[in-house]
Amino acid sequence: MPGLVDVHTHFMPARVMDKVWAYFDSAGPLTGRPWPIAYRTAEEERLAVLRGFGVRAFTALLYPHRPGMAAWLNAWAADFAARTPDCLHTATFFPEPEAAGYVRAAVEAGARVFKAHVQVGAYDPADPLLDPVWGLLAEAGVPVVTHCGSGPAPGRHTGPGPIGAVLARHPRLRLVVAHMGMPEYADFLDLADRHRHVRLDTTMAFTGFAEQEAPFPRAELPRLKDLQDRVLLGTDFPNIPYPYAHQLHALARLDLGDDWLRAVCHGNAARLFGLDPDGGRGGAAG
Repeated sequence: MPGLVDVHTHFMPARVMDKVWAYFDSAGPLTGRPWPIAYRTAEEERLAVLRGFGVRAFTALLYPHRPGMAAWLNAWAADFAARTPDCLHTATFFPEPEAAGYVRAAVEAGARVFKAHVQVGAYDPADPLLDPVWGLLAEAGVPVVTHCGSGPAPGRHTGPGPIGAVLARHPRLRLVVAHMGMPEYADFLDLADRHRHVRLDTTMAFTGFAEQEAPFPRAELPRLKDLQDRVLLGTDFPNIPYPYAHQLHALARLDLGDDWLRAVCHGNAARLFGLDPDGGRGGAAG
């Protein structure tokens, strides 16, 4: 294995990241518990640390919480990807009349992955304003890492139902369910069983921090093993309350085999994003 591919890492404009960290510090209603940030350092230091862990490709997931933010965030993310060769060009959106236009512009500019945060954005993913966005991304084959599960706190539009309605309309959508759909793990495994383009990322799942309040049901491990080709490494770096390696240890102790670990930690994402064999960000999504 040439290295790790982490599909769920966060890089944002400094003032936005500072506000995110302040929210975690306050144990706000979407977290509800103490959440110390393990890697609260300057951007260049965070990049060096991530590369030092053996991560060869990663994302810059960012997301708006209100209208009028997404296009500005996308401009920042495009610049970040241009100056960070191992970062997959990331973009985002919000249900607003302009969404289809700036999403199309981002795709045409080379965006390789999008982030949707149903919980923080507090929107229905099946909002009609987003229908052309989902359709465009499905047609373009661009993956969308989507926080649609109800962890760590439920929202009006979280859970498998709302995003399931999107998939019913856009079955070719390359949806990556963040956090394995925590805590509705079994429901999101069902969704993956029904939709062959659905994938799940491991972000925070199986760690001691997550298992305290949202334990993964061990009876579902055989299904997780069967989904070997559609599970992707994600970590939430830098916004995690434990060392980065803990996520890797948590995956290893599931005891699903070396082939499963290699697929999850590198092969599946490398294939999804058409990465070079050495783990670099390569060409267009495959």
